[in-house]
Amino acid sequence: MEPKLRIAAITDEFSPTDLGVALDAMSAIGMTGAELRVVFGKNIMDLTEEELTQAEAMLDAKGFTVIAIASPILKCTLPNAPDVDTRFQQDMFNAKYTIDDLAKFLGAKVIRVFSYWRTVEPEKCFDAVISALKELADRAAEHDLIIGLENEHACNIATAAEATQALNALPHPNLMLVWDPANALVSGEVPFPGGYAGLPKDRIAHVHAKDCHMDGHKPVWGPVGTRDVDWKGQVAGLWNDGYRGWLSLETHWAGPGGDKFAGSTICGWNLRGLAAM
Repeated sequence: MEPKLRIAAITDEFSPTDLGVALDAMSAIGMTGAELRVVFGKNIMDLTEEELTQAEAMLDAKGFTVIAIASPILKCTLPNAPDVDTRFQQDMFNAKYTIDDLAKFLGAKVIRVFSYWRTVEPEKCFDAVISALKELADRAAEHDLIIGLENEHACNIATAAEATQALNALPHPNLMLVWDPANALVSGEVPFPGGYAGLPKDRIAHVHAKDCHMDGHKPVWGPVGTRDVDWKGQVAGLWNDGYRGWLSLETHWAGPGGDKFAGSTICGWNLRGLAAM
């Protein structure tokens, strides 16, 4: 069956060094959207003009639409904030980029951002997070871009409830949500139907797909649709609520025997089946 919702992937989940390998695998699954984070072994923000031109040519040749830049903006420590919550792993991206730079990248309209590393008192960071998001959204408006705030378990906006609070506090047309149900699960929330039910559905710009179950505070990642996120219900809920954006694979699972490419391929086919409903 053909997917009702369009499917995509963060390309480096298939290969962080060989974009061609990633695109071929994604195309075979039926994916037509590409989300860019690490390309040619570099963060997308660090590519040279020549490398960007090369990536653009490869994407065009294989018929891919660049749907989002998975930037690391605001995935950093908030100055003068409470201590960082060390229960959550923090992957290290250098978050020192501007919307002006991002606007030039390959025609993507959604720029994924975060809400600073989660502290032991995230509520005390809320005003600073909203202030930073407003600045980003104002600048994005100048370029007809969308700032996509991802609910990230290691950051101050982690759950659907926290994301809803942030979106309600900043009703900016250029601020929307990158909804990640698995991140909400890691944060202690039931993402669907629980957390999702309270989200402002018209503010969901993009959806990340991965799956896990919890072992204490530690997520154990696995194939999409086989763990504790109700992906079947979530996809149907999105469709019924009028979402017509992308489902973008962010595998996280190391794959069978540590073979990440195989893991992403398995997850990609699972996602295709879920998207067909």
